[in-house]
Amino acid sequence: MLKQEELLETAQLLIYRLERISADSIWARRSSGHRGAMLKWVEDFEKRGQTQEIDADSIDLLTIENLIRTGYEFLENAARERLR
Repeated sequence: MLKQEELLETAQLLIYRLERISADSIWARRSSGHRGAMLKWVEDFEKRGQTQEIDADSIDLLTIENLIRTGYEFLENAARERLR
């Protein structure tokens, strides 16, 4: 399991990369809701950090790890589609 700060950085990078998928790609449409869920997690994490309640539970960290894993799958599929 990655540390919270590493998960945050990875999620932010992945959000940026998912935004860069061509709008013509089916994967852009499929990943848009997923990207929104990641953005919500990042916002919630940053709010907790400002109020010094950085004690995220393991379920929350598992959620973002799963979101990150699925986000990379979207990127891989979009790359495969572009190479065809």
